[in-house]
Amino acid sequence: VGIIGGTGSGKSTLLNLMERFFDVTSGELDFRGRPIQESSLEDLRSSIAFVSQKKQLFRGTIRSNMLLGKPNASEEEIWQALKDSLAYEFVSRYKDGLDHEVEEGGQNFSGGQKQRLLIARALLSARPILFLDDATSALDYKSDLLVRQNIAKIKGLTLVMVSQRATSIKDCDDIYVLEAGKIVGEGTHEQLLESCPIYQEIYETQVKTK
Repeated sequence: VGIIGGTGSGKSTLLNLMERFFDVTSGELDFRGRPIQESSLEDLRSSIAFVSQKKQLFRGTIRSNMLLGKPNASEEEIWQALKDSLAYEFVSRYKDGLDHEVEEGGQNFSGGQKQRLLIARALLSARPILFLDDATSALDYKSDLLVRQNIAKIKGLTLVMVSQRATSIKDCDDIYVLEAGKIVGEGTHEQLLESCPIYQEIYETQVKTK
């Protein structure tokens, strides 16, 4: 699922609904084929891995930060997650590898490196739902594409992706266009190019300036 054009309130509302901090007031939100209210909060929230725009890395090492996603993860599992997020290409160059220092907030990494590490941690958790909130915004278009292609290969994973880049979400099965917190368009990339002027404008502007 892709979401574009949303303000911060629109995005947070969606995540709050998914984690049941409050319930929908109309319509129905299903989880595993049943109304979401029928699932326990523990089961629901433990099923969602969330990567926000905030670079939530902590003082320690790359290993200690990765293990927050899965405390009992093997070294092989950590490296695989790093490969899937494209973080492997810079982590593997450190002499101390996974034991490389992480400063508070990840200040010793670039914005793109932080995002790759955070995505790796979320993938390592192996939760069935991955919620990315503009989590690839600091990556170049090629890296963004490669990360999404790697994520698409993971079986049983549902991706919910919020992005200001139409190119980042154009391959999603279903795309929602938000304006002022309201849905103004819904469909595939091709359908929205024909039916939603706002999406069409966003996409064409970004492609021209890419």
